[in-house]
Amino acid sequence: MKIAQIVCAYPPYKGGIATSAYAISEVLKDEHEITTYAPQTMTPWLQYGHGAFLPQLLFKLSRFDYIYLHYPFFGSAEVVWFFKLFFKKPRLIIQYHMDVKNLSLITKLLSYPSRIIRRSLFKQADIIVSASLDYIQNSQIADIYNRYPEKFIEIPFGVDLKKFQTRLIPLKSDNKVEAYAKKIVNYVKDKFIRKNSLNLIFVGGLDKAHYFKGISILLNSLFLLEPKSWRLQIIGDGDMRAEYETLSKNLNLDNRVKFKGKLTDTELIKAIQDSDLLILPSINNNEAFGIVLIEALACGVPVIASDLPGVRRVFTDKQEGLLFETGNVQDLKNKIEFILKHEDERKKMALAARELAEKKYSLGTMENNLKKLFKD
Repeated sequence: MKIAQIVCAYPPYKGGIATSAYAISEVLKDEHEITTYAPQTMTPWLQYGHGAFLPQLLFKLSRFDYIYLHYPFFGSAEVVWFFKLFFKKPRLIIQYHMDVKNLSLITKLLSYPSRIIRRSLFKQADIIVSASLDYIQNSQIADIYNRYPEKFIEIPFGVDLKKFQTRLIPLKSDNKVEAYAKKIVNYVKDKFIRKNSLNLIFVGGLDKAHYFKGISILLNSLFLLEPKSWRLQIIGDGDMRAEYETLSKNLNLDNRVKFKGKLTDTELIKAIQDSDLLILPSINNNEAFGIVLIEALACGVPVIASDLPGVRRVFTDKQEGLLFETGNVQDLKNKIEFILKHEDERKKMALAARELAEKKYSLGTMENNLKKLFKD
């Protein structure tokens, strides 16, 4: 099959949509001919933020068997809609990633055409994919789901379990003695040394497009923690980083909070493995799943996340981690404090985390679901 994948962002850009589009390309390329069209692979006629106008698609799509559109993609979703008005083939699959909220005035104006044709676009779709139907049922397209439930299918994201491993299973090393030594040291640390502090980690974009990640909620909750027996690494970069660094300094947390910027994939995996707890404090439905959650689970790291549709179904509360009331600084503080005071519970969650990743979030499972989708 020939598949045209259309997406608003693609590596080297870091982000959930870009990461998932790349993963889909990788798992399908052995059996299908997949071509990705994105602002990173084409020259947009117009571009603003993650929106881009790619009218060139009108002259390319007819040679494909499938269009795989990642939504939202303001500027190019309209191009796909216009194309489908005149051509029944190729078939259209839409992956709905997230609602878009709190747009600036100019972004609202630029996204208006997309919002106008949205219902018609989703009616054109043969299949609508989501990482979580719980999210869809509480999203801006819930009414479309209620009308066409047969079109919707849930395919959770996957993670490479060979790369994202627990620290008891170190990354592959050419030095077998060194790898074995690390395994012994990690085993002793986890089994016999009781922690009296936590290594916390946050991973996400620090740009305006990711304003919803809730970093200020996290920093203010840490300010309330007593005793201050914790350290936090913030992984990521963007145009809001200076603002968050200022907030950290104003709260007198700058000696415990380290902004590490962007890391390589290997550095990121090691940073997660060396952590005791990953926190995802997102504030609204712009967070639909949280791929970083399953990366942490795969590394055997428990998580604390906002009780948001979609996110709350990634793991089970009090088994692989904890949910807290969205935007509630005090509740987040309480949940971090619980983990700090209950080391045995944290260890149980760590084991359950890896088990869940192996059961539900392997790339193999995602690959099978996607291949079955196209086969059917």
